[in-house]
Amino acid sequence: MKVVLLTGASSGIGYQTAQLLAQRGCKVYGAARQVKRMKPLQKWGVIPVELDMTDEKSMESCVKMIIENEGKIDVLINNAGYGSYGAVEDVSLEEGRKQFEVNLFGVARLTQLVLPVMRKQQAGKIISISSVGGKITTLFGAWYHATKFALEGFNDCLRMEVAEFGIDVVLIEPGAIKTEWGSIAADHLLASGKGGAYEEMAVKTAESIRKQYTSNLLSKPERIAKVIAKAVDRKRPKTRYLIGFGAKPILLMKRLLPDHVYDKLVKNML
Repeated sequence: MKVVLLTGASSGIGYQTAQLLAQRGCKVYGAARQVKRMKPLQKWGVIPVELDMTDEKSMESCVKMIIENEGKIDVLINNAGYGSYGAVEDVSLEEGRKQFEVNLFGVARLTQLVLPVMRKQQAGKIISISSVGGKITTLFGAWYHATKFALEGFNDCLRMEVAEFGIDVVLIEPGAIKTEWGSIAADHLLASGKGGAYEEMAVKTAESIRKQYTSNLLSKPERIAKVIAKAVDRKRPKTRYLIGFGAKPILLMKRLLPDHVYDKLVKNML
């Protein structure tokens, strides 16, 4: 039985992945700050664990507890993360640092904590949920995209370092997924832009984000969960899985178009 540590398991992609992996026979430790939201997962055998990705002791305790209980960790799924949108001029450095703490440094620390046991096992998988936003950019998403671009580079280097120990490093790169992510990003955008030079554009962009993330065109979290489960099950998983609504077309557009043309198209999508 594979032992899985999955962060951000209280909602969206993480919740659906925890359920699916447990149903497929994995022993899943679902980690998040809001433990109550994970209680329904217990009927499938998921073990809820309180975890704060910005707290060193919380991360250390989580990993230590799983190793003491199971003697191993086969899979780490770095799913916890969020998007805080706003103009570079408006978003405080404190908020920028917080986003990096959750989206990158928390991932890095958990990775450091599980690597010793995975090296000892001479086997393991580290799967991180990145985004097509780690390859392309959107209006007002500077800090979010910066964290995802960084996550891509971090994992590319990590993959080379740990390959000789039998450890696979995988990036999942979703497009637009029907989760709470959109409303959170829009709320941050409105709050940061209020009363500032970018307010009119921020309001328009926030409305566009809300409209997009309530659309039935978006991919459901279950679709991404199935891809993650595929990476968990495969003996030799791909290094990247680009999946979900709009991911491949927008990436192709970014590759083919000059920067100024791409920028104009993105802004005109509002």
